Amino acid sequence: MQDGRPALWTRDFTLVTLASALGAAGGIAGGFALSFFVFDETGSTLASALVIAIQLVPHVLVPLAVSPVMDRLPRKAFLVAGDVVCGAAYAALGLWLLRFSFSYVGYLAASLAIACLEAVDELAWTSIYPEVIPEGAEQRGYAVSSMLYTTLAVVMAPLAAVLLDTVGVPRLLMAQGVLAMAAALIESLVHVREHERAHVDEYTFATWAEDLREAACYLVDERGLRSLLAYQAVSNGLATGYEPVLIAFFRTAPGMTVALYSLFSVAEFVGRTLGSVVQYHVKVPKERRFHLTFFVYQVFDLMDSCLLWLPYPLMLANRCVCGFLGGNSYIMREAATQTYIPERMRSRVNAFQGAVLMAACSSLALVVGALGEVLDYRACVTVCGIASLAASWAVVWRRRADVRAVFEAGE
Repeated sequence: MQDGRPALWTRDFTLVTLASALGAAGGIAGGFALSFFVFDETGSTLASALVIAIQLVPHVLVPLAVSPVMDRLPRKAFLVAGDVVCGAAYAALGLWLLRFSFSYVGYLAASLAIACLEAVDELAWTSIYPEVIPEGAEQRGYAVSSMLYTTLAVVMAPLAAVLLDTVGVPRLLMAQGVLAMAAALIESLVHVREHERAHVDEYTFATWAEDLREAACYLVDERGLRSLLAYQAVSNGLATGYEPVLIAFFRTAPGMTVALYSLFSVAEFVGRTLGSVVQYHVKVPKERRFHLTFFVYQVFDLMDSCLLWLPYPLMLANRCVCGFLGGNSYIMREAATQTYIPERMRSRVNAFQGAVLMAACSSLALVVGALGEVLDYRACVTVCGIASLAASWAVVWRRRADVRAVFEAGE
């Protein structure tokens, strides 16, 4: 105990955090470089959005197929193997781009294959992470996770902007593969708590289907979880969709550059770091978590709506405020929902939630990408922000009693 609170930095939590740092560092750098790489090669926001949509499709289907087995077997094996295979795949993609000229169709196929591997790895991490956080330290554990990613983003995104034009995308992807394999090595040392689960002598298709049905019924019955999921599907889907629009804006608007766009991550880092520090040191009372989260949704969506209409310095301030608010809401939501979901079906419920989120992101990415072809880029982002704001009132506020119950069930 530290200051009356459970100790957070246990051996396993430290190892998982270190492995996450290595994997995230490579993922941020590679993802940043690839987003500009595709637009530079095609010159189309719709083509860039199609890549995002293709990459998200496996996140809809693969977790649903794998999660019943993951809930019955040790999840650590899925996590370690996922990072090993993902690392090899990224290294292979880098070698391919280094030796051959760019092929849009070939790149789509490679992205689809890698996304299948990442879907398994991400599901395993999401399901294991709550188990390495000591009981009672959930809010601080997710504060560390949030702070870690934003810290790496502020370092890796500007670095990737420089490396994009110096070492090139292929070598960045090869480095990403090495970091993923290093993360797998560290994850293999974790002694994660694996709870006793139901076993069957023969795992059949009928058993698999029944496992999925059980989780689906649970999610249908939990109206609070469903309402949060519905809002996240709309909000995340629209945000995913306008990412290529932001890239196009900074590539084409007078006075805007890739370097200026990369500074968005710096501003968001400052905001999210402050938000994570607050969440790490200040325990938000249960009865205030819902209202604080809903307030964040309102401000965040309004800030998105006006983002590209502001002078550049105010754009940075906008991203800083959104980073602060978004960091707070993410930590409270994840700590609450992952604690609320029963451990024995966490992989399956997370798979269903992930499938809904990815389906929304995939479809809305295409819709927003298409809008970016016909609308002014600034107007396109404004439409997205207003639509997300409307969704918060329609699905979260309308079911506020059920959503509040989820936030008040945690520590």
